[in-house]
Amino acid sequence: MSLELGTMDEPSRKRLRTSHACDICRSRKIRCDGNQPCQGCTNSKQDCSYGSEANTRGKSDLILEGVLRVEQLLQAMQTSLLTSPTRAVHVQSPISAPPLSQISADDVHPNQHNNLENAILDSLHTSTTESILSWSYFDSFPSIRQNYVSIFQLEQSRPSLPMRVNSMYPYLSAADLDSILNAFQRGVNFWYPTLSLNQLDNVRTLVSRGLLEGTDQVTGCCARLVMALGCTSEVVSGLMGSEDTTASKEDIEFKTSRRAMAELYFDGALKTMHMVHSEMSCAAVQSLFFTALYFAYLRRPLQAWNYIHDTAAKCLLLLSYPPVTEPIENQECLRRIFWACYILESDYLAELSALPVSGIAQIESSVPLPGSAIPYTTHSDDNETEHASLYFLACISMRRLLNRVHQLLYARNSGAATDISRFPAIVTELDHQLEEWRDVLPHAFKFSTSDLSEYLSECRGFLRQRYLTCRSVIYRPFLAWLLANGPSDAHGVRKAEILSRARICLDACTSHILGLTGFSHTVLVDTWICVLSMATAMMILLATCSSVREITQLRHDIMHTGPHLRKVFRRWQEVLGTPESPSVDQGMRIIYETEKLMQGLGRRTTATDEEVVVAALMCAMTER
Repeated sequence: MSLELGTMDEPSRKRLRTSHACDICRSRKIRCDGNQPCQGCTNSKQDCSYGSEANTRGKSDLILEGVLRVEQLLQAMQTSLLTSPTRAVHVQSPISAPPLSQISADDVHPNQHNNLENAILDSLHTSTTESILSWSYFDSFPSIRQNYVSIFQLEQSRPSLPMRVNSMYPYLSAADLDSILNAFQRGVNFWYPTLSLNQLDNVRTLVSRGLLEGTDQVTGCCARLVMALGCTSEVVSGLMGSEDTTASKEDIEFKTSRRAMAELYFDGALKTMHMVHSEMSCAAVQSLFFTALYFAYLRRPLQAWNYIHDTAAKCLLLLSYPPVTEPIENQECLRRIFWACYILESDYLAELSALPVSGIAQIESSVPLPGSAIPYTTHSDDNETEHASLYFLACISMRRLLNRVHQLLYARNSGAATDISRFPAIVTELDHQLEEWRDVLPHAFKFSTSDLSEYLSECRGFLRQRYLTCRSVIYRPFLAWLLANGPSDAHGVRKAEILSRARICLDACTSHILGLTGFSHTVLVDTWICVLSMATAMMILLATCSSVREITQLRHDIMHTGPHLRKVFRRWQEVLGTPESPSVDQGMRIIYETEKLMQGLGRRTTATDEEVVVAALMCAMTER
């Protein structure tokens, strides 16, 4: 069952699209249906012909081309690792770039070969926070480790959501309805473009005509969830760069009313969730996915994970056995939800230890990327549809790269992160793949990594944060080695190189923290993950500040990280309201504690001007 209004007498607004217009329609700049002859030429009695441009690639191909280059590089790296057991390999890049590093198959544990078939995280993967806390360095700060409680224990103790006896939906003017649905389009349906424009119009009709209660339960559930997420999108909007400002009374009242409205629609959706679980349809999959996103907004990771898992299971079944009665575009919708679950599942696996995997990542190599087969219009503006698809592809590609980083460096029993004879070559290669990812981003998503004060759009800012996360994770083995063994030559790797690459990790962590602001994507979906990620980054800075002064003296802004995070998260908490999440509270406690410890270290170990100059000269020499 799809989100359609078969009983409505209003004509369908689904738009016909074609990749190529005929010569006449192109010259007249009118829409062409792509037929031979097309309707326009038939009506005007013109000869309908398709010139040389008809053989060029369509828009969807152009959208995919850039991001797929990175996928080809990752696949080439994987193939080389699997098929060259005795010799070093060199991966040829389709893009002009510096020479790639030489990686031998010995750099990868032989038992890991099967895992490289797909970009997944091991179900036994240890969360990033717990992994950093296990460093022997934190023996010196026992309170951080002793006071840490697993996310499962914290979240299992939370009470369930209260249910309302009656759901009375407020009156919405046409302007209010447009505002909520437009917010959904700018937010959720841009980050995860899974609701077609035709379906959105049907939601508008259901709500404006007061038909939510009288329609099919699954269709009505999906419509309520769209409204709930539209309201939350308005709640989290306008937060970029607002850390130093005080919200106006009008803004506070508006966001409070939208939070209350979102709760009403979500409450109504939960009351029909039993029908969603029992139905096998695209609308049911959409409803489960939107429910997962709303629980993520509520900062309830266990419930969000549960619905991600349910969405993935139903999605896998429908992709394997597509219903013959559903429109063909529903297959594209399911593929998009598949990839959205892939991103979210991987994000959750990175922060929740030993989660059971859904199996969706095991077949990611066999599922086409979004937009590669079936046209799927999500926005009224064609450019917006294309930008949403490309942004989604960029996020997918980054998540796949992050998963491969974890496989090669941090996989249990096979990761190379602790073996300095293996990880330098792997780090070099992964860094090259990361730079390839950044290079192929379209102009609309380009970002600078050197100027954090540069104004960025939300999309650029979010992608830069993902880039900095990946960069810090890639270079973390050098910093961990330096903390454990001190600055010295090891296994043919010179001390200067270890210091230089450890500093890259430090710079990425610091920039990642200082570059954080109120990105709507992060606040709505990733708040609890972001807080834990920032707590991890702060612990890395704490360890480095007290042990390796050679690379910390050049970052005078390290001490600004704690105050910046306090301002950012205080603003987020004001907007998101209560109840607060115990896992978020724990992450904030770690941030506050590490900030105080860093300040104490700063007072005791303030560098002299001469020491700073010497450190600067040393780093300059290593970079040459």
